[in-house]
Amino acid sequence: MELEAIKKLIKKHMAGHGDFLMRAETAKRYYRNKTDILMKPLKKKESDPGENPLRNADNRIPFNFHGLLVNQKASYMFTAPPLFDLGDKSANKALTAFLGDKYAKTCKDLCVDASNASVGWIHLWKDKASNGYKYAVVPPEDVIPVWGKSLERELKGVLRCYHDINDEGEELDVYEYWNDRECQAYAVRAGSSVDDGLMPYRSFTLIDTDGKSNLVNQFPHDIGEVPFFPFFNNNTGAGDLDDIKPLIDVYCGVFSGFVNDLEDIQEVIFVLTNYGGEDLGQFLRELKDYKAIQIDSEGAEDKSGVSTLTIELPVEARKELLATTRKCIFEQGQGIDPDPQNFGNSSGVALGFLYSLLELKAGLMETEFKIGFGRFIRCACRVMGIPIKDDTIIQTWTRTRVKNDLEEAQIAASSKNVIADEDIVRKHPWVEDFERSWKAFEEQQEANEKEISDMFPQQEKDPDGPEDGQEGDG
Repeated sequence: MELEAIKKLIKKHMAGHGDFLMRAETAKRYYRNKTDILMKPLKKKESDPGENPLRNADNRIPFNFHGLLVNQKASYMFTAPPLFDLGDKSANKALTAFLGDKYAKTCKDLCVDASNASVGWIHLWKDKASNGYKYAVVPPEDVIPVWGKSLERELKGVLRCYHDINDEGEELDVYEYWNDRECQAYAVRAGSSVDDGLMPYRSFTLIDTDGKSNLVNQFPHDIGEVPFFPFFNNNTGAGDLDDIKPLIDVYCGVFSGFVNDLEDIQEVIFVLTNYGGEDLGQFLRELKDYKAIQIDSEGAEDKSGVSTLTIELPVEARKELLATTRKCIFEQGQGIDPDPQNFGNSSGVALGFLYSLLELKAGLMETEFKIGFGRFIRCACRVMGIPIKDDTIIQTWTRTRVKNDLEEAQIAASSKNVIADEDIVRKHPWVEDFERSWKAFEEQQEANEKEISDMFPQQEKDPDGPEDGQEGDG
């Protein structure tokens, strides 16, 4: 792509990227429990004009509801990550080896990125050192997709933007444009405009036929398609923070204000009427040294004296507001309030109802993630030569939830001779590795049958004896 064309592409797509960055950064900040209440300016000092001397406390207490809900969804969906069946054991083994040990963490990272930024991204590339293919999660803030105009919304290219420092120590804004054939890299000095300072960025090493290495700004990849794979959070393209941010801000504000009020009223406020001393310092010294103070009285009906000011706090109203807001946060966020009173010895039906909102949210993400994993797995298998039978990938998704193990074990026991033993073993709450458990079950069954046959051996027929249905000599 020509330099002028890449300039137009960058300016066109960067224009709308700012709003995405702002929302994504805000969600990441809330995920780290850095809510807006921590961003407010510090409270003025007592000496500042117009400041209320009765209000000194300035506590800022954030609550990480967003982080809790996101981690709750990630653990619910990806503690046991999706499994892929290509229709062939050797192909499944090769795919498992490619995904590697980091696969489970990759799934959770994708879930967190999609929950915060509305989309997560996986990048696939060929590693020069190992001559094999690798993959990794790319921060969604660095990726600007270029979509086609068809109804299928085909991914035409990806503009990857990130900061870098060259060998001279200069800070650069790097723009990599990836399409289905090659990658081109350009850079501009930090703070400079794309129109004036954009230049090719030679960051890729290519080895020619003579074995010499050269730094170039573009290289062809052999992926055959754009090697970036999106994983959307839901069908609306929204993040999980959008619906609950106002509620979280209210909760943090009310709770912090409550704490400030409790801290402020701990200080005794004296009300002095016709105090005869020179200043308040003298009043405090007399009170400390003599346990008494001088009051000027003007008669029998004079109300001179010392009293204390008491501040009444609306405790019950605030408690009710906090409880209501907390309930709304978990309803709007479609999660599970971890309050112990919600669990107890709940039945399977009650626990299923408790997970109903989380399951709705997880179902939306699963639908979008199945599409992302389908495209990613097909691409990886194609470039590595792993066959897919009938071009069909069977995805198995497993939820991790609190269960009533006793109830499920009783159901499994009562299902004997009703459904297949294989299905009973697969659904038993104590079974974590079905293949191992089923093999042990079959071996146990064979051992039991052998034991019974040894206890009651079958008598061998006498070849010279009477045939069946005939009587012998009487």
